[in-house]
Amino acid sequence: MTYSAAELAALGVTLPPTQADLPYDDGAPMESQRHQLQMELLLDGLRLWLEGREDGFVGGNMFVYYSLAQVRNRDFKGPDVFVALGVPKGERRSWVCWEEDKTPDVVIELLSESTIAADKGEKKRIYQDRMHVPEYFWYDPFNPADWEGFQLVRGTYQPIAADGQGRRMSELLGLSLVLVAGTYKGVEATWLRWATVEGRLLPTDAERAKQQAAIAIARNLLTMGMEPAQVAQATGLTVDQIATIKA
Repeated sequence: MTYSAAELAALGVTLPPTQADLPYDDGAPMESQRHQLQMELLLDGLRLWLEGREDGFVGGNMFVYYSLAQVRNRDFKGPDVFVALGVPKGERRSWVCWEEDKTPDVVIELLSESTIAADKGEKKRIYQDRMHVPEYFWYDPFNPADWEGFQLVRGTYQPIAADGQGRRMSELLGLSLVLVAGTYKGVEATWLRWATVEGRLLPTDAERAKQQAAIAIARNLLTMGMEPAQVAQATGLTVDQIATIKA
């Protein structure tokens, strides 16, 4: 037999709050424009990547609720970026672990002067001991040297070492995190970005649109009889990419 919320309340059974009942925004902005852009850059690539999956959710600067004690204490802060696989796609106002029946799989915190102590201390302990997040990364957009990753091994975070190419791998996602110097939305910096294991950056919406336009031009040039090497030079695509385009 299934009871409604009202019937359960009449029986003295109190249900935990849902995302519709809980605060989902404290109105606090990101620490800086660069922090906001860095978050957008990480989220943008992941959202396009998720289009190729039937499941999964990506959240940014969103409250994550992991215990009723947290609700009572009005401690509503959430990660800057997180990923959860094996869940239905769709919009969430906040991430309520008892509703989703799981905690995030990967969390990224963007360090700043006001958050660095908590991100490396209290939050790391919560992700490790309370939420059991399998992979945790932090990055300082103003200090690229302060970048670390951790994997939960038998209940304790162990460092994820950078490989010979300077990448840190997310085994759960089958992706890597890399540092890329460049300009994003008019800001020049060293950006943390997602890439495939083969080294291809996950494109943003703008980059994908630009690439699709280049592919359309390349197809026309190939139809006109231009050599692949010439087409690559004219469009900025690689010869390997040209080889996959059918005229």
